[in-house]
Amino acid sequence: MKQSHKPRKRFGQNFLIDQQIIGKIVSAIAPDPQDNLIEIGPGMAAITEHLVERCPSMTVVELDRDLIQYLQQKFHQYPKLTICSGDALKTDFAQFYDGRKLRLVGNLPYNISTPLLFHLLNVREQLKDMHFMLQREVVDRLGAIPGEKSYGRLSVMIQYHCRVMPLIPVPPSSFDPAPKVQSAVVRLTPYIDIPHKAEDIGLLSQVVSLCFQQRRKTLRNCLNHYAQHLKELEGIVDLSQRPEQLSVKQFVDLSNCIHQSIGKGA
Repeated sequence: MKQSHKPRKRFGQNFLIDQQIIGKIVSAIAPDPQDNLIEIGPGMAAITEHLVERCPSMTVVELDRDLIQYLQQKFHQYPKLTICSGDALKTDFAQFYDGRKLRLVGNLPYNISTPLLFHLLNVREQLKDMHFMLQREVVDRLGAIPGEKSYGRLSVMIQYHCRVMPLIPVPPSSFDPAPKVQSAVVRLTPYIDIPHKAEDIGLLSQVVSLCFQQRRKTLRNCLNHYAQHLKELEGIVDLSQRPEQLSVKQFVDLSNCIHQSIGKGA
């Protein structure tokens, strides 16, 4: 296959072409031969060709079948490189765990980045770290703090599980075709011990979702679904606040209070 593979809009393909940015990304990842390195959406292998030199036994997951053929030809001299055909949103990444925690890397299509991040949280305990190129707006949301406009459900749930570190700003000119938005590389490092543990992670997710679906309303109104528990919740946080004012810990405290209240039959 020629290097003139036309990026496909339906796959959200924007290929990274800026060698200086690529160098910074590879340095930030710092791959090691012993790593269990998985790249999501390698595309034309702009990053892959640098990663595989340092970690020859890495794995790539690619959806575009034409690119799979290209990758097979390009890396035929790397017999330990595993090329998997599939949709990252439907891939069970736990299958790649072999006792070594996964290091995930990827220039993620903007149209699937948020659902993919939530999908990957399902294997959080098998992950060492994640280095992703995302839309700058998404990176801002990941690292947002209470009170900021970009703080929301994604911020709370990712920060519950991971330490968030924005690393490298990336301009549109670094891609072909150039997207209409700014991008950035972020490092997500799952906590070995979660700082504020939810007794029921499903309940925490539900509480956070309910609150940010109505982020302009007060917590008292957002939590109408749990009206029978409001008395207990009043002792946890000020329910006249809006959701965007609460820290991750406070959301955990709210969900744990509801969990305990339900357990008492309140």
